[in-house]
Amino acid sequence: MLLSAASRVDWRSYKEKRDHLVIGLMSGTSLDGVDAALVSIRTEVTGEIDSVELKGFHYLPYSDELRELLMKLCSVETARLDELVIAHYGLAEWYAAAVRQLLQATGCTAAEVDAVCAHGQTVWHVAGVVPFPGPQGPTNVRASLQIGELSTLAERIGIPVVGNFRARDLAAGGEGAPLVPYADIVLFRHADKGRLLQNIGGIANVTVLPAAATVDQVYAFDTGPGNMLIDELVKRETNGRARYDEGGKIAASGRVSRELLELFMQDEYYRRRPPKSTGREVYGLAFADRFVREGRKLQLGFADLIATATALTAQTITQAYRQHIFPEVQIGEVIVSGGGAHNQTLLAMIKDDLPPGVRLTTTAEFGVPDDAKEAVAFAILGHETLMDRPSNVPSVTGAARPVILGNLCW
Repeated sequence: MLLSAASRVDWRSYKEKRDHLVIGLMSGTSLDGVDAALVSIRTEVTGEIDSVELKGFHYLPYSDELRELLMKLCSVETARLDELVIAHYGLAEWYAAAVRQLLQATGCTAAEVDAVCAHGQTVWHVAGVVPFPGPQGPTNVRASLQIGELSTLAERIGIPVVGNFRARDLAAGGEGAPLVPYADIVLFRHADKGRLLQNIGGIANVTVLPAAATVDQVYAFDTGPGNMLIDELVKRETNGRARYDEGGKIAASGRVSRELLELFMQDEYYRRRPPKSTGREVYGLAFADRFVREGRKLQLGFADLIATATALTAQTITQAYRQHIFPEVQIGEVIVSGGGAHNQTLLAMIKDDLPPGVRLTTTAEFGVPDDAKEAVAFAILGHETLMDRPSNVPSVTGAARPVILGNLCW
């Protein structure tokens, strides 16, 4: 954990409190904007979390100009180093604006907030290891980059900031993702019922919570593309006038091409066993280009492309369940969050492919708005960092041990 030299407050006093007020910030692979959640966390005398309550939520959409810039930075074909460096600092201004707007909306003051916990914007995530020239010969490196400078954010809002959560898990031999499963344990573990927490953002990921699960029994992984492909196809067809298939209405009007679906279900990633993670570097622009090319060969219209892309997301999710979850864990509920929770066609496709007796619902049923869950999760992760408590889940990421995540900037 890094502390800035300009620290004005003894951060250790945080551990002595029982009641904490923190803000979680999340900007995901959909590149649509910043989710900001004001979260109250009460701890036991032992330091363990007793309760978590969402006090307020605010969404700050990115401008078209920023979204296009970030899209370029997520591709090796279009990324420029100078734009990456500037965006790293510039994004912090957006995070600061999201915090200020959340405070204004909730009537809370900056002085009342203990910390802001920011995931940052992922621009590149390396799954597994890559070779690198080391000081004593070839070595292997794990890497992931989230931009949004913590010092700028802390300076703008006058609140301590926790961020850069993935790095320590990577250093400990993990994939650096998914990290949300720790919060899933805190929020959704059930004594008698096995649950799947399915987030459908740009990328789709699932957390497996067996009934009465201990931390080492939990596992999670990215299932593949979530809304990313659907959103890109809609944006292209409408020249940016629409950015997603609202409610799944376009998909509902189309026909799923089994030939195109089967072709894209051949991706090797879907067959890999967890732990595993992926991102826009795999399922981004180049993937969408190929999907459109193959669809045109089959003379598919726009609605059919969207229907098939939606079916791809649904089928990669449910196939992952059948391959990596259902044979090992008894599951009673699938609880969906993220933008995909609003896509009724996608939810219907998933539901139709679940075994009898497995219920499909969303996090809204549990008092956590579908779009707020990941921001709440990073509020929890940042809280644990300030409590000197590890919050990665080695059985999820593949890390060698539990580690305290994040850097701290006062």
